[in-house]
Amino acid sequence: MIEEWPALGGELVETNLIELENAIEHNFTNPALLIRALTHRSLAHELAQETGNMDAAAAGDNERLEFLGDAVLSLVVAEALFAAHPEWHEGELTRVRSGLVSRQHMAQVAEEIGLGKHIRLSRGEERSGLRRKSTVLSNTMEAVMGALFLDGGLDPVRAFVARRVMGEAAERLALELRSGAALGNYKSALQERLQAARAGAPVYRVKSESGPDHSKRFLVEVRLKGEAAHPGEPLARGMGRTKKHAEQDAARRALIRLKIAEGEGASGGSDLDHDADLAPEEEEQHAQ
Repeated sequence: MIEEWPALGGELVETNLIELENAIEHNFTNPALLIRALTHRSLAHELAQETGNMDAAAAGDNERLEFLGDAVLSLVVAEALFAAHPEWHEGELTRVRSGLVSRQHMAQVAEEIGLGKHIRLSRGEERSGLRRKSTVLSNTMEAVMGALFLDGGLDPVRAFVARRVMGEAAERLALELRSGAALGNYKSALQERLQAARAGAPVYRVKSESGPDHSKRFLVEVRLKGEAAHPGEPLARGMGRTKKHAEQDAARRALIRLKIAEGEGASGGSDLDHDADLAPEEEEQHAQ
């Protein structure tokens, strides 16, 4: 379909929504939703100024759809990762989801479908090159996801996410996760939790190393920082093929123990809690 809308100066701007619908692979029952998703607040504001109806400015831009699309996108990506990777912990799922719904990745998705040329901008912002900025591209992409959800429900969003948002990007992030390059940052989470409770700072120390050089295993203990002569309270220990992996594992186990102690509970927490109490020799045997 060819849609026309008023632009500044009373001119008419044409856009071929068929091209964008083909890229999205969804024919909108209500094309006004898609047009709204493409409308930047700068144009909505200037059109409202021209008509003298400033109350219409907020009602005409894509920011509410962006809010909705952000939530829908996060849900659908989380659902896909949850189904595809039953072996992943919460932190691993969270880290990969964050990468997939990040501003950088969504801007890349927007570029791949040629979204930028369809964005409705004010004349001033058009001259500034705003349509090429990653923030505008990613925000508009989220607004389109909101429009897609309102027009067709979750199924077309799931289909788009599978084709464009997941795909090679999800596989790359999963590979990085398996290699340790994208570990869930349990160390930061533990530090933030301890700081919030004013319990002190975590300190990590290697307790033992084992295995040949090409297949090392490290046992790391995390403690609350104490005075030099009085080591702080031990929280947990973790194993890994690098010191970084072992520190992350120790932090993960410490978080689980803290959650259990504070009554929050954790899936599989009792087993992990037991693992953290093993002596180094037992830990090594348990890991083999």
